[in-house]
Amino acid sequence: MGSNSPGNISPVDIQPPPPEPPKFFFREKYAKLGVKGNFMPLAAQPKNVDLGDWLAHQAVEQYHVIERLIGCIQEVDHKTGRPLCNPQGCPVMSAGRSHTYTWLNSAKEPVKVPASQYISLVQRWIVGKISDGKVFPTDPIGLGAATSFASGGLNTAHSNAPIPAGPTNVQAPLDQLSGRDWVGKSTGFPENFFTDCRTIFRQIFRVYAHIYHSHWVDPFWHIHNSNPPSSGWTDLNSCFVHFVTVAKLFGLLSDKDLEPMQPLVDIWFANGSIPADAANGSCAIQVQQRA
Repeated sequence: MGSNSPGNISPVDIQPPPPEPPKFFFREKYAKLGVKGNFMPLAAQPKNVDLGDWLAHQAVEQYHVIERLIGCIQEVDHKTGRPLCNPQGCPVMSAGRSHTYTWLNSAKEPVKVPASQYISLVQRWIVGKISDGKVFPTDPIGLGAATSFASGGLNTAHSNAPIPAGPTNVQAPLDQLSGRDWVGKSTGFPENFFTDCRTIFRQIFRVYAHIYHSHWVDPFWHIHNSNPPSSGWTDLNSCFVHFVTVAKLFGLLSDKDLEPMQPLVDIWFANGSIPADAANGSCAIQVQQRA
């Protein structure tokens, strides 16, 4: 007879984990929204707004939305006396059985932490970014009337002397005075601004994915609002479809990022809840060329 020691286990003794139960929120019946139409009017960049300012606005607004949803899973369950999302029920940050997310510790090592701790770390990190005036400046850099000047030379029509360039703000960082271009440069955002935006959206997505996979039934299935009439899960869908519309439109999430929620996103692609322009990332190429 063979040994039953851990080092001598027959392949037939290793049982694969049971299949994950089907997710109701991946069914078209439960992909309904709490609002009519789509969110392109709220996602598309206005003509008179700089791209950096618009992406900063979107990052802040999307964080405020997910913050309210996080509040729902932080409510204390009167039956257990614990928050709905707690270390016992959600020992790791996950989106179903196939996607687990880790956090980098102080030694830059990936570690698994309970979902509630991971979400708190995400909130602290995002708030630190959007509250930092160097990362998310609220005022454009003071280049004065520089854009009203044109450079020229002796051959410039109707000019006997070179046309002076505009005044330079000596306080501006050297990278803003150089010839490099990036998203938000003209309004004072740092060179890594778009990278920070992508990271913010990636982390917000992970919170959404965890909410759907671990908390769609409790609490959102049980939430019912009377004024106006709505359900918690349709309101959750409305928030998420708005978020994905912005993220896809500007290339803030990759296909890999979206994997845990792809079946639901595909339903919205097919029924137009996420319009083709957003689904195809019509603004992403322009952003990536400048990023």
